[in-house]
Amino acid sequence: MIVPKPTTAALALAALLSASCGSPGRPVGPGDVVARKGMVASAHPAATAVGLEILKKGGNAVDAAVAAAFALSMAEPNASGVGGGGFMVVKMAGAEPVMIDYREAAPAGATPERYYAPGFDWAARTARGPDAVGVPGLVAGAALALETHGTMTLAEVLAPAIRLAREGVPVGAKLNGMIVDEMEKIAESPAAAAIYLPEGLPLEEGGSLRNEDLAATLERIAAEGPEGFYDGPVAAAVAAECERLGGVLTVADLKGYRAKLREPVRGTYRGWEIVSASPPTGGGTHLIELLNIVETFDVRAMGRGSARLVHVLAEAMKMVFADKAANSGDPDFFRIPVGTFTDKAYAAKLAARIRPGEARFDYAPPSLVLPESGSTSHLCVADERGNVVALTQSINSFFGSGIVVPGTGVLLNNHLADFDDRAGGPNAIGPGRRPASSIAPTIVLRDGKPVLVVGTPGATRIVSALAQIVINLVDFGLGLDEAIEAPRAHCLTKTLALEGRFPADVVRALESWGHPVKTYPERDNYFGGAQAILIDAKTKALVGAADSRRDGFAAGY
Repeated sequence: MIVPKPTTAALALAALLSASCGSPGRPVGPGDVVARKGMVASAHPAATAVGLEILKKGGNAVDAAVAAAFALSMAEPNASGVGGGGFMVVKMAGAEPVMIDYREAAPAGATPERYYAPGFDWAARTARGPDAVGVPGLVAGAALALETHGTMTLAEVLAPAIRLAREGVPVGAKLNGMIVDEMEKIAESPAAAAIYLPEGLPLEEGGSLRNEDLAATLERIAAEGPEGFYDGPVAAAVAAECERLGGVLTVADLKGYRAKLREPVRGTYRGWEIVSASPPTGGGTHLIELLNIVETFDVRAMGRGSARLVHVLAEAMKMVFADKAANSGDPDFFRIPVGTFTDKAYAAKLAARIRPGEARFDYAPPSLVLPESGSTSHLCVADERGNVVALTQSINSFFGSGIVVPGTGVLLNNHLADFDDRAGGPNAIGPGRRPASSIAPTIVLRDGKPVLVVGTPGATRIVSALAQIVINLVDFGLGLDEAIEAPRAHCLTKTLALEGRFPADVVRALESWGHPVKTYPERDNYFGGAQAILIDAKTKALVGAADSRRDGFAAGY
């Protein structure tokens, strides 16, 4: 059964679960979706439906996640797709969690000498256009996931996305708004304009988005495997378009790309085990660091949404994001000090710096990285066998580089913008390097079994949003949808960003303590678009929820 959000969970299951929940937080609340066999929560109803279709055909959580990831190339093309990359954390029943890194990589021609040369306008040339494009990773990541943990073929999981590309996906208000906002970027690429600006005008709400060229590309991948993307006509077309526009990405870069299996990062919060994505993304590492700091405070006594709690979160965020900025990079080139930043003793020292009623701006992060002797979208899947997947992927900015490769339908990323804009640091651009990220697909375990699968888009807001969702569940006992929908705060350096639902007296108190506050609308996609699944450890019932800040949709059967 597919139940659109918002909804009220089934009362019979609510009574059962409330008596036997083995998961953090209240098990069922208003807006939650409940199922028994399988659950998918993604950024768009069409992608969620694809994931469920695969589960019902006998596929496992990995098969469904990969199918939904490809479906997002059509359903949410502004945020992720075949021309981008990402990370997934996989927990198969009875096995240890693993991470699949399919982050984009810098081409061989992306040298510091080129990108940091005098006169090279870093901000402009990595925001859009050919110098912004990293080698896409989704196809390789999908193939590796299926090879190591799936039960279906690449052709089988691609079939629904091919159908969507041919038959079309309904255009919602949010996609229409994204196209309107990015019209200038889209119009610079004739192939992009043909898809998203037919007859020179944005696709209208209620219309249909089709991409016949993408369907043909996916069919080639289905027939030939990853080589159908990384070699042959598609690769030649991608390289030729980048070269024509003055970029450096080549067929050799595409042929040389590999997705990688890595160990996820692990920590705990009040006894719940947090398993999240590891470098080259810093999202999981610094999510755990942030939760470790918060764990030293009596959050429940402070009160949900209180000025005292927001102050602690803001002060902790400033230190965590400073640590992240100074110590993120590709672990194949640098030794990233994950153990330091996930250590509770280190967090306790940072927590001791937080002063009640006083905002501070004087934290100097340590630089601990050493050379090694070497728009985003999230989805969650849980199947009836106990397997779960958290997957977050991106093309970076909305509509990425703006480049659709003619004849392929593939919209290319602009992830080279995620490297530092100056040479010398661990996240400086270089051939083959993967840029740092804030992506943090996360699985929470209890006694070794998954009880929560969660993630969100939103750049640095990924870390702060996920921490607040966990706090809402564990400390305040909210239902899953309530935990996601609760108002959020974010503080990167100085400005404290607040959603508009914080009471005026809370805002005034924070300002009186020295926080420069910027208030956003009541629900703003600046703060992400989380999807999550809560799993009852005893009954195995699945509770799904998706963020109303975007077009998220949870459904199960």
